[in-house]
Amino acid sequence: MNAEIIAVGSELLLGQITNSNARFISSNLAELGINVYYHTVVGDNPDRLKSVIEIAEQRADLIIFTGGLGPTKDDLTKSTIAEHLNTSLEMDQVALDSIVAYFERAGRTMTYNNNKQALVLKDSEVLENHHGMAPGMLYKSGEHVYILLPGPPKEMEPMFQFEAKPKLARMLNKEDVILSHVLRFYGIGEAELEDRIQDLLEKQTNPTIAPLASDSEVTLRITAKTGTEEQAWELINGAKKEILEIVGDYLYGYDDDSLASKTVELLREQHKTISAAESLTAGLFQAELAAIPGVSKALKGGVIAYNEEMKIKQLGISADLLAQYGVVSEETAIAMAEAVRSKFGTDISVSLTGAAGPDAHGEQPAGTVWIGISDENGAKAYRLQLSGMRNSNRLRAVKLALYYVIRTLAAGDARKI
Repeated sequence: MNAEIIAVGSELLLGQITNSNARFISSNLAELGINVYYHTVVGDNPDRLKSVIEIAEQRADLIIFTGGLGPTKDDLTKSTIAEHLNTSLEMDQVALDSIVAYFERAGRTMTYNNNKQALVLKDSEVLENHHGMAPGMLYKSGEHVYILLPGPPKEMEPMFQFEAKPKLARMLNKEDVILSHVLRFYGIGEAELEDRIQDLLEKQTNPTIAPLASDSEVTLRITAKTGTEEQAWELINGAKKEILEIVGDYLYGYDDDSLASKTVELLREQHKTISAAESLTAGLFQAELAAIPGVSKALKGGVIAYNEEMKIKQLGISADLLAQYGVVSEETAIAMAEAVRSKFGTDISVSLTGAAGPDAHGEQPAGTVWIGISDENGAKAYRLQLSGMRNSNRLRAVKLALYYVIRTLAAGDARKI
C-alpha cells in the first residue's frame, strides 16, 4: 500500500504553523510497512483541494487528510471530499452528543455551527475524538482508502495512533509482525554516528537501521519484520547490542524518551533528588524538568543567580573566587553546583553559567558555557563552546546539562539506561 498525506489549511502555506502532522503520520505508517511517497499542503480552497485529490488518487492507494474538520466556514475538507466522491454527509449522533457534553462541562453556549463538526461521510467508519470535538473517519471507495483527521496535533496524534492505525493494520491483513525500536543519542553528530556504524548499515537486511537527526540529537530506528513479536525483538536486540558496543557512550534513551523525561525517570528509579543553580539559562533547566509528570518527587528547587551579586548573596559564592576566575569559569560552575546542592540538600545538582551572546563576557567569547555537576562522588564541570544565536545557545545548554545528568546517574554505563 502506498500513501499520500494531504494537509489542508492556508495557515500552513502562510508559515503560521508547522506541518508536524505529516512527520508523525509518516513515522507510524512506516511501522506498518506502508510507503509514503508524497506530502502535499493545500490551502482552504475547494477547487485546489479537488485538484490535489485527483492527483493523489493517481499515485496512492491510501490518502490521509489532516485539517479542515472544524466548525468555521473555511473548514471544507469533508464537504469537498463528499462532493468529489459523490457521496453525502450525515450527522453522527455519538459525536454530536460528545460535542454538546463538552460545552455543558465548559459552561459555554454552543453555537449552531458547532453541529457541523459532527457531520461524517455516509457509510464511513467513524474515528472517535477523545481529545477534541470533530471526529475523524475512514472511507473506502473503489481501490482507494481515505482517512480524514483533525488538524490540531493534540487531537490528530492519539486519533491516528489508537483509532486509524489499528484499522489499517487489520486491512493489510499481514501475517508478518513489523516492529520498530528507537535508540536516542546525544552529544554526537549524525555524520559521525553514521560513519561509526557504517559496516552495520551496509550489511543490514532484517532488521533495518535508519539514522535520523532532529533537534540537536540523533536517533536510530531499528525495524524488524518477522512472524511473531518475540522473533522481532530477538532481531532488534541483536542489532541494538552491536550498535551500543560502538556508540553506547552517547545513548540516553529509547522510543518516546526525551532528555528531560529520561532524567526524571532515572532520578525516580534511584530515589534521588536534584536542584539547580542557573545563570545564563534563568530557570529554563528547571522548567524543562517541570514539564515532566511526577517530577515533584525528584526536583526540590533551585536558584536563579543571574548576576554576580546574586551568586554571592543567594549561593554564598566567594567574591574573591569570582574576582579571580570570573563568573564564566570552571571554578564558578563547580562552586555554584556545590552551593545549591548544599542549600537544597539534594543528591545531585546542576549549575549553568556562561556567555549566551551575542557579546562576549570579558575574555570569554560568546557561546562559552560551563555546566557544573555535583553529587556524592564530587563535582565536575564541562566546558562548551556553542555557536548559535543567543536563545538557541541557552536551550542547547539546558539539553547538554540534562545529558550530563543522565550520564552521571548512569555512571557511564549505557546498560543502566
